[in-house]
Amino acid sequence: MPVKLNRHVNLLVLLMTLIAAGCTHNAKDAMTVAELSHEENNAYVDHYYQNYQPINKTEINKAAAAQKDTVWERLLSLYSLPKIENERINREIDWYLNHPQALNTIQHRAEPYLHLILNEIEAKNIPGELALLPVVESAFVPNANSRMDASGLWQFMPATGRMFGLQQNDWYDGRRDVYASTKAATTYLKQLSQSFDGDWLLALASYNWGKGNVKKSIERNEGNNIPTDYWSLRMPDETANYVPRLLAIAQIFAHAEKYNVNLHQIPNKPYFEVVNLDSQLNLNKAAEMANMSLHDFLNLNPAFNKSKTAPEGSGPRRLLIPVEKAESFKENLAQLPFEKWVSESYPAGDDESTAIYETKSTTVNHKVKAETIKKIVKVTSKQSVKALLIVKKSDANDKKSAVTTTSKNKENVKGNSVTIQKNGVIELAKKVSMNNKMATTKNIKVSAKTSTINVADIVPTKNTLHKKI
Repeated sequence: MPVKLNRHVNLLVLLMTLIAAGCTHNAKDAMTVAELSHEENNAYVDHYYQNYQPINKTEINKAAAAQKDTVWERLLSLYSLPKIENERINREIDWYLNHPQALNTIQHRAEPYLHLILNEIEAKNIPGELALLPVVESAFVPNANSRMDASGLWQFMPATGRMFGLQQNDWYDGRRDVYASTKAATTYLKQLSQSFDGDWLLALASYNWGKGNVKKSIERNEGNNIPTDYWSLRMPDETANYVPRLLAIAQIFAHAEKYNVNLHQIPNKPYFEVVNLDSQLNLNKAAEMANMSLHDFLNLNPAFNKSKTAPEGSGPRRLLIPVEKAESFKENLAQLPFEKWVSESYPAGDDESTAIYETKSTTVNHKVKAETIKKIVKVTSKQSVKALLIVKKSDANDKKSAVTTTSKNKENVKGNSVTIQKNGVIELAKKVSMNNKMATTKNIKVSAKTSTINVADIVPTKNTLHKKI
């Protein structure tokens, strides 16, 4: 009997030792993420994997196979965000399905950039859905500007842009550089995901609202012992709709057949070639050498603020030229006398700093040279970028979208005037004389009442907006 008792005691001691040893290990090492409940550990990553269904790769791969040799096949194959059912996502899906022309506009605008973006998505090993983030940020308008001074496809703020190496000066704004800003944005998104232990929804919220604000909202929820996942956080309406909008557009493209959406056949090959320059080059001349309209040329090279590329030290010496035009561009440039690289004749009263842009309207955010003024229309943060998707002729191929305009006070400036709603901001740069090298810029904030500005262009009015962000 004593032998049996000692044996039981020894087993009990051994069991207690093993339990004690296990308790000394970190909980994350001892248990898998799936085994942790919210009460045991409410770190962001736990909710990310616990609360959402994993992506159905079989279903996604089937959709990808139906788009063989296109960017859609490649894009869908890179999808990795979990499957999420949420009313906010459904609401955004309904909006896009009720605005089929917006989906066509997105695809048309995205075509020149998607191959580059997917290259960076793969290089950074981040979810393919993020390639569609410019839909939410800028509606794929490469020179879009916000009231808060965010700019470009990826809508970098000035300070954040500089933080990620996007140079900004009188000659060049790297935030509008399609090539540089795409590399910067994917790097930034990767860093944000690492800040939140791989929770991409919180990373995306941080890209829109700021990492500090998201962390404060998480800490507030932790203090109140409530969940800290994206859907549980208190945040501005814009950020609350930001992630659902991306997930909605990603879901639509992944299930195009189900939603009766026609995907443009965009080949999975580079749209442009990077051509390095030895010196500054006049942009009008560059477009001519590439046999392109200035509008199309600037859609690929929207970063330059003046009529020629930046001097050494003020920006990169490169241009993006469509692949099928790159060789002829280089040949034409080689034959152009060097003294003509930066010279060009201008109409009386103009100088080389103002004669960059075409007179016809291209997008709501595009600089337009119209008679005695040029203008930039800045979209406010209260106006959804959806407004950019439904403006009449916002792109050369967009013919069906609606817009409301007025024609008043024609005696002030040649061309039609348009109605700008409250919160709009217009920058007017007066025409510069041959001897004046710096344009005088006057900012006009439109009052709470509708104001009329005389410009030969079309901008969105209240009737063009679906809703506020």
